Amino acid sequence: MKTSTPPRLLLTAGPTREHIDPVRFLSNGSSGRMGYALAGEAAARGCAVELVSGPVSLPAPEGVSVRRVVSAADMLAACEPLFGACDVFIAVAAVADYRPRVFASEKMKKNGGALTLELEPTADILKTLAARKHPGQTVVGFAAETRDVEAYARRKLETKNLDWIVANDVSRPGIIGMDSADNTVLLLSRAGARLAFGPAPKQAVAGFILDAVLPGLVRQ
Repeated sequence: MKTSTPPRLLLTAGPTREHIDPVRFLSNGSSGRMGYALAGEAAARGCAVELVSGPVSLPAPEGVSVRRVVSAADMLAACEPLFGACDVFIAVAAVADYRPRVFASEKMKKNGGALTLELEPTADILKTLAARKHPGQTVVGFAAETRDVEAYARRKLETKNLDWIVANDVSRPGIIGMDSADNTVLLLSRAGARLAFGPAPKQAVAGFILDAVLPGLVRQ
């Protein structure tokens, strides 16, 4: 990673929405708090930060450039032109894994019968961008799991060509993880590091992650 100039960070945060019709969509419970905390903490440490955010009810962190998107396709399209110039990419967003194969241009009416939705995979943003990683670039992923947290995280670390992965247990909604103020994380690196932290407020978790990924870079 370059040290002559402040590191340039690209982050994703929040959920994506995959619309079924103009008023209904598939999504998840991500609040965006973890990604926004990381973006704000990185900016406070002097980094140049670009944040690509799904739909959340959070203000832009101070000193951070925010690009707001809706779908997984939107998020990938926003990240692609920024990825090559960043020193560190941190993919925090909880991207929907599937989207409806067909979008209904008008609101679908309830007819009293069952409804079957045919789904197709969305773009794998993290894997797509990590495959383009150039020397000196660091890619960090997140693994939100409900069981076998460390095993799934290690698999993702290897299969998606990551340098670090942040694993967290989201099986206790409202206590840690998605849509809560606190988080507990396990940080794993390709080089063999295994660092645990929490439960703690997400701002403190953000500092812990950046201490590992960007050692020596402190708040200004």
